[in-house]
Formats: sequence, C-alpha cells, structure tokens
Amino acid sequence: MKQTEINHLEKVRAIFDILHGKKEADLLLKNLNILDVHGETVYHGSLLIYDKRIVALNPDESVIQVKEVFDGQGLYAIPGLIDAHLHFESQLAHPTALAEAMVPCGTTTIFAECLDLLSAAGEDGVRAAQNLFRDYDKLPYRLYAFAPGKKTAAWVTKEVLEMEPVIGLGEFEHFTYSKGDEDDFQKAAWVRAKGGFMNGHWGLTALPDMVLNYLPAIGVSNNHDVWNGDDIEKSIRYGFPTQIKFGVGSSEVIKTLLRSIVDRKFPTENFMLCTDNISIERLLKMGHMDWIISLCTQMGINPIKAIKMASYNTAKSFNMDHQIGSLTPGRFADIVLTDSLSQINPLYVFKDGELIAKDRKMLKNADIDYSAMCTKGVTGLDDLTPEQLDIVPLELSEDGQQAKVYLFDVYGRGHAKFYQEIWVPVVDGKVVAEHEGEKLSRLSVIRRYADGKRHIVNGLFKGVYVEHGAVATSWPAPIPYFVVVGQESEEMCYCAKEVDKYSGACIVTDNKTNKSVLPLEIYGVMANMTVSELTQSADAIDAALEEMGNRNEGEPVVNKLLSLFISLHRFRFME
Repeated sequence: MKQTEINHLEKVRAIFDILHGKKEADLLLKNLNILDVHGETVYHGSLLIYDKRIVALNPDESVIQVKEVFDGQGLYAIPGLIDAHLHFESQLAHPTALAEAMVPCGTTTIFAECLDLLSAAGEDGVRAAQNLFRDYDKLPYRLYAFAPGKKTAAWVTKEVLEMEPVIGLGEFEHFTYSKGDEDDFQKAAWVRAKGGFMNGHWGLTALPDMVLNYLPAIGVSNNHDVWNGDDIEKSIRYGFPTQIKFGVGSSEVIKTLLRSIVDRKFPTENFMLCTDNISIERLLKMGHMDWIISLCTQMGINPIKAIKMASYNTAKSFNMDHQIGSLTPGRFADIVLTDSLSQINPLYVFKDGELIAKDRKMLKNADIDYSAMCTKGVTGLDDLTPEQLDIVPLELSEDGQQAKVYLFDVYGRGHAKFYQEIWVPVVDGKVVAEHEGEKLSRLSVIRRYADGKRHIVNGLFKGVYVEHGAVATSWPAPIPYFVVVGQESEEMCYCAKEVDKYSGACIVTDNKTNKSVLPLEIYGVMANMTVSELTQSADAIDAALEEMGNRNEGEPVVNKLLSLFISLHRFRFME
C-alpha cells in the first residue's frame, strides 16, 4: 500500500496505552463467534480495533476506553475474503463500480491482473496504469496488482513494476515462455531482482512435462491453470500454491475441481480460491468468494477449511498473513459477520475497522473519475465485405452434400470441445447452420486492422442463437479482433462495422438497425458506467437478442462473447 512516514515509537506507545486503558481505541466489536483460522476453531469473544488494525482479542472491558461499540449479535466473525486472482477487465467495470458489486459479498482484498487493459493501451500503457491505480488506497477493498507478464512490451512492464500497488509480475504467455522468449526472460529477471511475486499460467493442458519445470524453477509463485484432478495433482507436486478458479468455463469445471479435492483427499492447505474472470451480473446474483465457499461446503469440504481457502491460505501464499487473512492482533481489521459458516451470508462487512457494507449494500465507496481513460475508436473494417464472412468448408464430401466446418462452443472453455471439426449439410452450395438436429448460429472472428490480407475465421457457434439479426463485440488485446454471431453475412458485416465505430462495444443489430449498444470506452475493455448503468446495458443486449430468438442462461451474452477471445487466443485462432 502507499508508503507514508510512520512514527513507530508513537504507534507502539499508543497501543500500550490502549491496552492499559489510558487511550481510546476506535471500535469494540463484541458478542461475536470468532473464527480462529490457525486452530480451526470458533470461540465467543470480542475484537478491539485501533488505527485500522485489531489490537486485542477479548479485551477487559472494565479497563479499556473505546469510541464506539458494535454488538455482533452472536454472528460469526470471519476474516475479510480474498480473491487470489482476478482480471480487472473481465467484469467490464472500473475499480469503483467493481467495489459496489463485490465488497457487499464480503470481499475485502483482491490480487488483480491488468494485462488486457494495458495491452489495449499499447504505447499509452504506462499512463493507463497510472490512471487505473490513481487513488487506489481510497477504494473500499485492498488492492494488490501485477504488471503484465504477457501482451505488453517489456518496457511497459518494467515501468509498471515500479508503481504502487504492484507487487509482482502477472501471468506469462505459455506460447512464448515455452520457446525461450527474450522479453519473458527480462520480465522474470526484473521481478526476481525486486523480490516480487510471479503469477503462473502454467499451460498444464498444452505443454510437455519438461517445459512445465521451467516456471517453478525460476520462482513462479502460484498456478491457476488447472482443469481436472490430474492437473491439480501435478500442480501441487511441483510445489505450486494452486488457485482454484470458478469464474470461467462451464459450471461443471469448478465442480470437477472441488470433487477432485474431496475424493482424492488433497490437503486444502495447497489451495486458494479465485475468480479469474467474472461478470458484474454474476456477482450481483450469485455472489463472489462467499458463493464459492458455500459451494465448497456443498461439495464436501469442511466449512472452516473452505473459508481459509478464501482468506488465510491466500494471505500466507503472498507472505501477507502478518497483515490479512486472520482475526488476530496486528492484522488489518477486515472482518465479515455472517450467520453461517457453511452458507456465507455477509450481513456486515468491515474494512480497516470501518463498516462499509450491510445486508449486501454498499455504505461507502470511493469517488474516482476514470473518464481520462476513455478512448475513441479508430475504424479498421471499412473494406470488409459480406462475402468474406461466408463459410468456406474445410472439406466437402464426394457427393457435395456435406461440409466439414468449425464448431465453436462458448461452454467449452479450457477443453478440446471449445472447437471441433464437424460435418453439416450443404444445400444449394451453402452450408446449413445445423448439427445433429440442432439449429445453430454462425460465428465470424475478424481481425480489426488488416495488414495485407485480413485474417478471418468463419464457422458455426453454440451458446448464442439468433433466428435473425446479429450481435458483435470486440477485444483489443493482444491484437484487436471482433467476433460476430448471426445467420446472414450481410447483417453480420453491418453489425461488425457498427462496433468498429467504438474503441470497444457490444452491439445488437437487426435489419441493419441498431437495437442495443453497450460501449466499452475505457481502452475498449471497460465501461465508464456505474454498476446500475452497466447491468442495465448488459440486460438490454440480452433483451434485444431474446426478441431475435436467443434464450440466454448463465452469464450475460456480452460476457460470453468476450470470454471467447481467451479461448480463440489459446487455440491459435487469432494471429
């Protein structure tokens, strides 16, 4: 956090005087059932708070002086929850809007990647980081950030590493580190010299074992690239504190991981919980770390151990357990009061000893203006034609009645099923968007700025279905691309060109008329909106698509489409 001059002599004297009744403490939280994460027990007691930190357990109330007393009503007191790995851009909200949706869920600390935002900013990456982190200490959650380990120039990473609240290097790109990229060597060397942390992105599903030795050997601090029990076993065997992510892929992915932990009896001390990517709507409807703790207990993990996976284990992994992660003297007074340990219900959320959320509503938030980060679009699709979006078969059957094409599946994240080569009917020389009796939409992946011949991949799509019209969105990093879903090339071309007018956006069109627009004005990856404005815009996208035949479940369509870019990059469908 921001470094300020501290008179330590004054601090230690003040704490001594408080504990001897000669000076007022700030707050006494009493009548609590306190979770001891160290002994994994619960005891009835109280917490005394001064200068943002806990200074006493069960203080003698006949001795102490205190400015304010809060009756905990016998509720459980647990440490403020921690997200071990979150991409700032994934929920499309800027930091204060994120707070409004996240903090009422009991989350008081996040460890955040910002690589896509800074990559999108390009040469302006350093200034983008400065604006992103401006006044970060005023946020109602504790923020620790990582300089980009991939997608940015090395010089940008080096400068960001010197900023607060940056504590290390973000995840590497396994397509480059596995080949011995010189920029990766430089980035790793800089953070090693600083003694900072390195986030892993191990590529367990893509790399041979000998290459997998590289990251732990150079000192990478953790790994979140696990998708099944065998991945988990390998990750912890190589010594990684392993982050179990629940914000990406299908709902079965997180259940598969949790089942493996329970069935194979992996010690839970190895694990932290994280989102990786998550939408604002999911935060509002389902929750954050509170929800995943509850799911852990449903899957058979002891409630106290599940809470530790979202608090103490993460703090310890980042060598911060002397500051956060437990309710003990000297730690920051980040406290959640809940009426259950197995079904977390964050009734009161304290950060630094201040009540900031109650009954899932924010009581206090920062007021930070991010408009200086908004950018205007630079068009790149002026020469795009509808014919370029027609599906050209990968292969035709001998009788010309069947065509082999790509099928992309929004629910296939992290699995080979993200894309398949399938055979579909051909009628009058055109591919029919139908497979095994299921009607499908078409998908086009379009490079925004052509360098010679424009890179375009066309196929079928499972996850968003429209009977007519189209929906398109964009992603600027590491190379700007669009995805557009529809039935007819002409409408799809029109929709993509409408998105091209913005630095970033999601747009629904029908009969070449714009039906709904969600602009992503902050470097094309974030919306400069409040939570209410953002959710209304995302809902409007879904409502417009529903009129066109889509029946959406789970994440909003805009988040589903944006998640595609991760998989498209991973499976090399983007240049």
